Amino acid sequence: MKYALVRVLPEVPPGGVCAGIDWASADHAVCVVDLAGQVADRFAAAHDRAGIAGLIARLRGRGAAEVAIERGDGVLVDALLAAGLTVVVIGSRQVKNLRSRYGSSGAKDDRFDAFVLADTLRTDRARLRPLVPDSPATLALRAAVRARRDLVAHRVSACNQLRAHLQVAFPGAVGLFSELDSPLSLAFLAAFPGQQAAARLDEQALAAWLATVPRRGNTAPAGVLAARLAAAPRGAAGADAAQAAVTTQLAAATAGLAGRVRALEAEIAAQLAAHPDQHIFTSLPRAGTLRAARLLAETGDCRARYPDPWSLAGLAGVAPVTRRSGTYISHEFRWNVNRQLRDAICDFADGSRHASPWAATVYAAARDRGKDHPHAVRITARAWVLIIWRCWQDGTSYDPANTAPCKTSSPARPPPAPRSRTGNREQPPGRTGHRPPSPPGGGLSHPPPARSLPKIHTGQPDPARPVGVVTQ
Repeated sequence: MKYALVRVLPEVPPGGVCAGIDWASADHAVCVVDLAGQVADRFAAAHDRAGIAGLIARLRGRGAAEVAIERGDGVLVDALLAAGLTVVVIGSRQVKNLRSRYGSSGAKDDRFDAFVLADTLRTDRARLRPLVPDSPATLALRAAVRARRDLVAHRVSACNQLRAHLQVAFPGAVGLFSELDSPLSLAFLAAFPGQQAAARLDEQALAAWLATVPRRGNTAPAGVLAARLAAAPRGAAGADAAQAAVTTQLAAATAGLAGRVRALEAEIAAQLAAHPDQHIFTSLPRAGTLRAARLLAETGDCRARYPDPWSLAGLAGVAPVTRRSGTYISHEFRWNVNRQLRDAICDFADGSRHASPWAATVYAAARDRGKDHPHAVRITARAWVLIIWRCWQDGTSYDPANTAPCKTSSPARPPPAPRSRTGNREQPPGRTGHRPPSPPGGGLSHPPPARSLPKIHTGQPDPARPVGVVTQ
């Protein structure tokens, strides 16, 4: 398989110094160390235009061309990249563990963290990779899809608050339509916010009101709606006007959030249509517009970030963590991942099994082996990662005709005992692995064979080469 080239740091830092920045919202602690690990400069810079400009000028004056920092986005990182400095991201969890190199007290100090970042950049540069930012189009799309996700969460929260209020004040409005936050349901609450306002509604009145609502969709007949209102229990007695006022405000808040979500979805669709990589992700089965936009935005367009499919699978959290010690072997759930990327890939994989026969087969085979639904979805997502990565690297659309059929699932067998067999199952935290029995005559059992990378192709189909099949 052809892999992408990986950007690496030179063996010796340019200028003979390394810099570390402990980022903060008000000011930043900066430390510069030389090749011997001695502090060459240490200062603080304010998080404003003048402070950031002075920080960059002072780093240049010290000859620093590489900077280690705990986050890979933000105003400061953009300014460092624009100034031509090489930025290396060392996560906050890594910095927390690296502090034990220099002391066992567990003390936390911003100035010391800046030194840890700079010294780690000096000593561990062979394992570190420079930050390669995505294109502005991808960054804008990522901001839009994440903002939509946050707005959807706010809309759901507002809808739940409205539902809890209506169950006390106006129970008949809760189950009147299929969705409480649908435009038709919110229009009904705006017109009839309380029980007194809806008490005069009969079949003819509801039919007349429905005729005034544009684009109401495939709603129930007026007679059915009137029957639902009549069968619903009465709400709390007294103060109907006050309850109706609360209903009006909550319904307006929910409708406003729903409108903002629809407007942002239109903007996402426009950005996706203009992106040069959109054809890769929109060609995936049942990706649609929003799923394709999330996949593209969270994956990015920097090919060097994921030099092989396993790096993408690991960061997406769809590959388990293997722990080995002697004869002890366990496969555990991966926690330290990009959660946005994992959610995007798993959401797509869960939907793809309804449109892709081989994805459905991979999912069904995982369930036959006793995996629960989330685990089976992650297995399906790991199979998809191999194909998505190949298409993404080559810039080609997914073509199901060029994908070799996956092997069929093995005959169903009873699921393993959930508390005893953990040798090939992901374990939640706190679970212990199991030690397989030693072979006859003593000695260590043979280790499992090394996993080879499945062969993936996007050219002419070859039935002898299964693509993207992961059965663990």
